[in-house]
Amino acid sequence: MKRNALLGLRAAPAILALTFGFLPVFPAGAAETLQDTGTVSFTIRYFDKRIYVVETDPVYVQMTIANNSPAAYRFKLADERAFSLDFDIRTMNNRPLEPAGVLIRKRTQNQQVFFREILVESGESFSFVEDLRDYVQLSRSGSFIVQARVYPELFRAGVSGEVPVLRSNRLNLNLRAASIPGPDGIPLAMDVETNAVLVREKLAPDEVVDYLLRARQKSQWEKFFLYLDLEEMLSRDPVRRRQWLAEGEEGRRRMLERYRQELESAVVDGDIAVIPSEFTMERTEYNNLEGTVTVLEEFKNGNYTERKRYIYYLQRRDDIWTVVDYSVINLGTK
Repeated sequence: MKRNALLGLRAAPAILALTFGFLPVFPAGAAETLQDTGTVSFTIRYFDKRIYVVETDPVYVQMTIANNSPAAYRFKLADERAFSLDFDIRTMNNRPLEPAGVLIRKRTQNQQVFFREILVESGESFSFVEDLRDYVQLSRSGSFIVQARVYPELFRAGVSGEVPVLRSNRLNLNLRAASIPGPDGIPLAMDVETNAVLVREKLAPDEVVDYLLRARQKSQWEKFFLYLDLEEMLSRDPVRRRQWLAEGEEGRRRMLERYRQELESAVVDGDIAVIPSEFTMERTEYNNLEGTVTVLEEFKNGNYTERKRYIYYLQRRDDIWTVVDYSVINLGTK
């Protein structure tokens, strides 16, 4: 039976006394030996995937070492993970980010390194979670590529010869700048790609829906929410509407933030957050205040494609059209 652990499977405590001098994060001049990924694999994934804020959000990554070989696999895991793990994070132009100051300090101190020997039986896996900020300086917004490295025999600066290394798959990381408060106190949305403030433009109803759907296809949540009237969407539910009316200003802000998070995680209104593989505008009707846009959307699901007809309901305020409601008609598969 496959077992996963965050602390350990079978651990034999041990002490390793090493003296470390200052060297770059990755051992210079030492060759790397990649373990046979056909037998022992090392994979990473986000523990709570989202678009992270540069200045505040921790970025938790779950590491998993899986043993797919017929024999047991042993490796050393330091209590201070800086001696077992590295993250290589690069910009889209392949420029590496600087190591975190705390990582350098840990590796340049004379100290005893406590570790445990982990035994992973055939068919088992071992997992643990780390914060990227403990390893790399995440001080600017943008898009990055993340790869992790595990040292089964521990990180040893200045050691000659080959250093065993397990390298992981790569992940995309999006960091955005902290939200700028608007005149009403509600944070302004930021474009992750350009780091510019997103501003609603005077788009026609069909252009608004096209903007929303293309943003969803690219997983650009800030753009997706730009033309959604969250207050109207939230108030469609009678229970939430009564709660909204009973809340003060601060309580309403918390309700909007919670509703937005629930939309992102598909806890509520999952139909509007599903990513369409293709969509076709069928009909647009509107007057000075209200409008509807009918869209045929397709969703790939394995070997077949689901077809649904969405009707988006929009309202116009201050010359800006926003989506306030929607309905869905299932059309079967093809």
